[in-house]
Amino acid sequence: MSDDKPSKKVANQYERGYDYTKYWDNRDYENAAEHIAIRRLLKGNHFRRAADIGGGFGRLCILLRTFSDEVTLAEPAASQLEAAKKVLEGTDIAQLQMQADDLKFADGELDLITMIRVMHHLPDPTAEFAEIARVLAPGGTAIIEVANYGHFKNRRRHKKEGTPLPTEPVNIRTVKADEPDAIAFVNHNIDTVLGQLQAAGLVLDSKLSVSNLRSQKLKRALPTRALLTAERATQRRLAKKNFGPSIFLKLRKV
Repeated sequence: MSDDKPSKKVANQYERGYDYTKYWDNRDYENAAEHIAIRRLLKGNHFRRAADIGGGFGRLCILLRTFSDEVTLAEPAASQLEAAKKVLEGTDIAQLQMQADDLKFADGELDLITMIRVMHHLPDPTAEFAEIARVLAPGGTAIIEVANYGHFKNRRRHKKEGTPLPTEPVNIRTVKADEPDAIAFVNHNIDTVLGQLQAAGLVLDSKLSVSNLRSQKLKRALPTRALLTAERATQRRLAKKNFGPSIFLKLRKV
C-alpha cells in the first residue's frame, strides 16, 4: 500500500456532519456520464430484483428502476437514507440500512447489483465481492465502478519516471485523517481488481471508461452538452486503455 495505510472503513461512514448531496453540486457532467454508462451497459436487459449497494441518497436508483421490477437502496449510513426519503419520495424503491460486506439478502436473491463510488473506500474489497457473489443469482449481472489509479495522467507520469504502476491500492487522502477509523480513500489497479472479482466468481463481460473529461479547466471552458457528446463517443473507445479516472465493470456471476 502506497503512503500511509488507509484506515478500515466504518459502517456509518457519512455520519460525521458530511452532506453528500452537496458533493454533487456543480458535478452535472460526472453524474450524467455515469447515467450514460449504466444505460449503455444495461441496454436491452430487464431484471426482476436489483440493489444499489452503498447508493448514498439514491442518486442512481430511479434509473435502475427502469431496468428492474424491484430496486433496493442498500446503504450503511442512516443520514444518507434520511436524505433518500426526499429523493425517492413517490417511488416504490425500498431503502434498507446495511453494509456491503454484510448484505441482508438471501443467497441468489438478486438479479442485478450496482456498486458505484464505493471502491474508493475499500482498500481490500474481497469481503464485499464475496457478498455480492453470494446474493447474486447464477448468471446475474453486477456493475461495479472502480476508482482507477492507472488513468492516463498516472500512466504518463509513471512512464516518465520509469516506474511500474502499483498493483496494490494507493492511498489518495490529501489531508490527515481526523479520526483513527476515518473512512479510507484509495485508488485501485484495475487488473488487480479483476483478479479479485474472478476469485469471487464474477467474470468480466464488458467495461467502460467514464468521466474521461473530468477536468475543472474543461468544465469551465466547454458547455456540459459538449462534454457529454465527447463522453458518449469515448467511453467504449478508451476502456481498453483504462484511460479515465472511473472504470465501470459489467460482470456476470458464473
